[in-house]
Amino acid sequence: MSHKPKFRVMRQGYDRFEVDQMITNLEHDKTILTKQIELYQKQVESLQEQRDIIKKRYQQLVSESGVREKAAEEMSRLALREANSIIDTAYMNADMIVREAMSTSRQVLVEIARISNESNELRDELKEKLLELEIAIDDLTLPDAPNSKLIGEDQDKLGR
Repeated sequence: MSHKPKFRVMRQGYDRFEVDQMITNLEHDKTILTKQIELYQKQVESLQEQRDIIKKRYQQLVSESGVREKAAEEMSRLALREANSIIDTAYMNADMIVREAMSTSRQVLVEIARISNESNELRDELKEKLLELEIAIDDLTLPDAPNSKLIGEDQDKLGR
């Protein structure tokens, strides 16, 4: 169609039938092209709708991804806070256990010191009593044993 049509020249202008035929052909081509344009416009509209749907879906996915990232960050932050809380509680419990152990060990040491002092006092008291007993034993005067000649073996036999 980019070429110029050439018509036969006749007495009063161009050949009317050729011109009419050309106009009919051009109208037919125009109709076909109009239908193609309408088809292409429908395809363009359909593709634009698909693009819009895909764009909305993409925006939704981006939004969901952002929400998920924020949720993951929040969960991570909460987990870290909880872990720190657990660690702090563990340190406090450990400190309390150490304080209780120190208190118990102090009580045990006080009791050991008391028992040790009592033991020393009892030992000293026992030493004094043993010394007194030794002195009492040393001072003890026992009667002399009778002479064995005075008591004869015969006297033992008579009594039986």
